Amino acid sequence: MEDETITRAEALLAAADAEAKALVPPGAELIDVHTHVGTDIDGFVSRTPELLAFLARDGATHAFTFCLDEPDRVPAFRAANDRTLAAAAESDGVLVPFVRLDLADSPVEEAERVLDLGARGIKLHPRSQGFSLADGRLEPIFAIAAERGVPILIHGGRGLPPIAEHLHALAERHPAAQLIIAHAGIADLAGLAEAFGGRPGIFFDTSVWSALDLIDLYHRVSPEQVMYATDYPYGQQPGSLMLALRTARFCGFTDEQVRLMLGGSARRLMDGLPPAPLTPPRGPTTFSQGITYARIHHYLAMAIPLLWTRQQDQIGVLGLALNACGERNGDPETRLRIAELISAGHAVWRLAAEAEEREEIFRFTRMAFRLLHLADIEALTAGR
Repeated sequence: MEDETITRAEALLAAADAEAKALVPPGAELIDVHTHVGTDIDGFVSRTPELLAFLARDGATHAFTFCLDEPDRVPAFRAANDRTLAAAAESDGVLVPFVRLDLADSPVEEAERVLDLGARGIKLHPRSQGFSLADGRLEPIFAIAAERGVPILIHGGRGLPPIAEHLHALAERHPAAQLIIAHAGIADLAGLAEAFGGRPGIFFDTSVWSALDLIDLYHRVSPEQVMYATDYPYGQQPGSLMLALRTARFCGFTDEQVRLMLGGSARRLMDGLPPAPLTPPRGPTTFSQGITYARIHHYLAMAIPLLWTRQQDQIGVLGLALNACGERNGDPETRLRIAELISAGHAVWRLAAEAEEREEIFRFTRMAFRLLHLADIEALTAGR
C-alpha cells in the first residue's frame, strides 16, 4: 500500500513538473535568488550536492546562496560563511555566495572579510538574529553594500513587525544600495510596496506559499521588480516554479516580463548592469474566483498549518476540500486534477502518521505538502 501511494504521488508531481516547465517562455534563464546551504538549528539541512541537484532538475544556471541559522553561528557566522564560499567553489560557478551577518557579532569585519574572499551579496535576517530595522548597526552594512555594488537580501516574511518605514529610511540614506526583499515582503507587503514600488534596484522575491500573496504584490510593484526564488530547502519543486509562473500569467505578465522575473533581472544584477526599465504593475486590484475554488482554497489553508506542525487532520478539512471538488461549477477537468492532488496528499499524510522513523515522517510530510500546495495553486489560479 505504501509503494502504491508513493508511486501515485510521484506520478502527480512529475506531471506538475512537466506542466510548470511548459509555462517557461522560450529563451528564459532560470536563476534562483534565495537558497541556503548548511544546517539550520530547526533541523533543516541543505547539502551542496543536494542543492545543486535541486537546481539542475529545472535547468537553473545560478542560485544566490547563503548559510542557514547554523548551530556554530558564533562567532559572526564565520565558519558557516566559509562553508558557503567552499560550496560555491565546488559548484563551478552555479552558486553565487552571500555573506550572512549577525549585527551583534562583528558584522562590518565579517562582511568585509567574506566579500574580500569572493562573496557577491549580503544576507540579513532580522527575525532569526533578533534586530530591528531601526538598528543603527545597519548603517555601515548598507554603506558597504553600496560601495561594493553588492545586493542585500533581507528577510521580509513571517515573524516580523511592520518594517517598511525603517527600511525605506535606510534605502533613502543609501540610495546606491540594492535590495532583494525576501518572501514578497509579506511581513509588511502593502507598506513595502508603497515605499519601493517603481523604485529601480529594489526587488521582491517570490518565495511564499500562497498565490494570493504574489497576486497582491504584482498589482502593487513593477513586474521588473520581481525575482524568482524558492527558499530551498524550505521551498520545493514543482510548487515554487509553478507558483511564480501561474501567478505571473494570472496577472498578465508578458513573456519578456516572465523572462526577467525568472532570471533576467538577477542576471543583470550579477553582471553589474542597471535594472531593466520599469513598467506599470500588472494584475487585478480585486480577486474574483468561482465559489468552488474559493472553498477548496479555504479548506486547504486550514489543513496546511496542521501538516506543518506534524498534526493529523482530525477536523476533516481535506474531506471537505474533496467534497467541494465535486461541485458542478468550475471546469470539470480542473476540479478532477485538484481532487487527485488532494486525495494523494491525504494518503501520503496518513503514511506520515504511521511512520516511526524521523526521516520517514519528514519525507512523507514534505511530499504531502508539495501535493496540497499544488492543489491550492491550481484552485487560486484556475482558468487563467
